[in-house]
Amino acid sequence: MSDPTTAQDTPDTADAPDAVGGSAADERLRRWRLVLGGDEADGTGCPLTGRDAAMDRALAALYGGGGSGRSTPSGRRSAGLGASAPGVARWLGDIRTYFPSSVVQVMQRDAIDRLGLSALLLEPETLEAVEPDVHLVGTLLSLNKAMPETSRETAHAVVRKVVEDLERRLAARTRSTLTGALDRSTRTYRPRHRDIDWDRTIRANLKNYLPEHRTVVPERLVGHGRASRGVRKDVVLCIDQSGSMAASVVYASVFGAVLASMRSISTRLVVFDTSVVDLTDQLDDPVDVLFGTQLGGGTDINRALAYCQSRITRPAETVVVLISDLYEGGIRDEMLKRVAAMKSAGVQFVALLALSDEGAPAYDREHAAALAALGAPAFACTPDHFPEVMAAAIEKRPLPVPES
Repeated sequence: MSDPTTAQDTPDTADAPDAVGGSAADERLRRWRLVLGGDEADGTGCPLTGRDAAMDRALAALYGGGGSGRSTPSGRRSAGLGASAPGVARWLGDIRTYFPSSVVQVMQRDAIDRLGLSALLLEPETLEAVEPDVHLVGTLLSLNKAMPETSRETAHAVVRKVVEDLERRLAARTRSTLTGALDRSTRTYRPRHRDIDWDRTIRANLKNYLPEHRTVVPERLVGHGRASRGVRKDVVLCIDQSGSMAASVVYASVFGAVLASMRSISTRLVVFDTSVVDLTDQLDDPVDVLFGTQLGGGTDINRALAYCQSRITRPAETVVVLISDLYEGGIRDEMLKRVAAMKSAGVQFVALLALSDEGAPAYDREHAAALAALGAPAFACTPDHFPEVMAAAIEKRPLPVPES
């Protein structure tokens, strides 16, 4: 909050000094006062009352120490939300009242990181007060094994809300994009007469138009595939569940459920750390998938790829998506040999350093370069871009790698 224009401009007009009738200079001073914290003796000479004062208290509880520049009236820096779940729940309710949802999510994340509130997220009253988002889901999953039964039902409800929101945002476009890719991938250029796609055939042969005869000479016929009702592609999602990959695990589980709902795609979902767990039988409910993961621990990519490789029966019709920061704790050379073997057998191999909105995390650049040398560039991918990446893999086109 280094810019005074970022403070939310929603004061109670009866309490906020000059918020409506005052000058632009007064309003800018008020915003600086909210950013800087302290009191009216901090150099601004601007006291806070009413809603502004309540906003300031909520900010001070989180950012009042650790060099944030905010201080208590006594001049000593401090920060804290108290040790009780009801106190934290009240604070969570306050920030939802005073700030927009996007800011609330940032403040919640900061509270977990700065003040160690993970344990209090196990309390039902705390969970009921939070603003659900992908990062909160990642935190809850990391606490899954320590979660008491009294909190488990509430935690599931929080995770389900996030998953349902993501499905509403991503499912329709994913199905549409991949259905088109599947249709294009099954076209044949030696169709029977009844299978000819006349629209595409005409477009493909426009260069052969003969104006004197007012006709197109179809040198190449384009036809519909005959396997439209069967499984046309096998997709294997192989997901690193180390702690840094939390958001990617959430998004990948949602995409896995969407892909599994498409009858023309056979989807397998595998998560790994130093062990490998196949969660394919839970793909009908991504919440069950997420609670079947265990974030944290080591990483053995080679072992995970060995398992995935053993389940491939139609390599030419298979897409393997590895989602990992590539910090390999297993046998590096074996991992690369497996990737090379799958690609030489016809598997389309996709390596994603992250599947999230945050860009690439820290990753092993040497392993990324080695994969690129094998023809499998490793890159970070946003959820909105993922359908295009999968469509390219299904059609066996070059992957649309985002620019750095």
